[in-house]
Amino acid sequence: MPDTLTIEKSLPRERLDAFLHAQFPSVSRGAIQRLIEQGHVRVNGLTPKPSQSPRAGDAIVITWPEPKPAIAQPENIGVEPLYEDADLLVLNKPAGMVVHPAAGNAEHTLVNALLHHCAGQLSGIGGVARPGIVHRLDKETSGCLVVAKNDATHLALAAQFEKRTVQKVYLAIICGIPPAVQADIQAAIGRHPTQRKRMTVVQEKGREAWTAYQIVTRLNHSCLVEAHLHTGRTHQIRVHFLHIGHPLVGDKTYGIRPNHRLKELTGYTAPRVMLHAWKLTVQHPITQQLLACTAPIPQDFQEAQLALCAGNGAVNK
Repeated sequence: MPDTLTIEKSLPRERLDAFLHAQFPSVSRGAIQRLIEQGHVRVNGLTPKPSQSPRAGDAIVITWPEPKPAIAQPENIGVEPLYEDADLLVLNKPAGMVVHPAAGNAEHTLVNALLHHCAGQLSGIGGVARPGIVHRLDKETSGCLVVAKNDATHLALAAQFEKRTVQKVYLAIICGIPPAVQADIQAAIGRHPTQRKRMTVVQEKGREAWTAYQIVTRLNHSCLVEAHLHTGRTHQIRVHFLHIGHPLVGDKTYGIRPNHRLKELTGYTAPRVMLHAWKLTVQHPITQQLLACTAPIPQDFQEAQLALCAGNGAVNK
């Protein structure tokens, strides 16, 4: 069924593609632009330009194309469900697994595993490369990830992420010990001006980003922290802890020098970025019940704590 929107107020400073992305946040702006270019979006019966501004009275009709057969092939890799029913799946993603196929990672991704595990029951909104994928975790990050099995669930979950009603709690091991036992890090994040694969804290043109943390255990020249994400920007936790001078242990992108120093002081080298998506709470789109899932702490994360243990014990919250 096509979606129809009527513009109530002119938006002279906003592009059509940006406006539609805001209305359908689970569909990327690039995907919206492709839909416009392919004639799936009509404004007053005509094919618009992505850059044109919505005007009062405009009637927008979006005809969603049928999902094409997935390019990725099912692989019997195995997934670890934390919760599963006919509408969604919350799983424990292992560290080292890429979420969706991309250049250089066409196989052995989470999508390949999901295509086998869910046997065709995945939402098509993410396109052929990302069926069922509502949000992502970095390759080296382990822990909770929710997957949609149909389009209605996908849209409802995406709306929760957009409205920031999803509760996301991470565990991270960071270099050094911050002076504050708990604090908020509120610093806008944007693309690095010269290193395009990196994100950074920016004063202008950045997107609002908010991480709250509290120290759980002081370790040797490091500590275990619990981080609550109030927003969900790319590399948010990694960039925010770098911003306060305490990058994540094992982070070769944002913390090379502090990790070299940590190795000199402790003899420990982490096998990956020490970041674990520990807890995830969402509202089930069908039953409306809260689903609170917890991913077991992986062995390499526990080994890192033991290797860095200084006997200082837990910090009182």
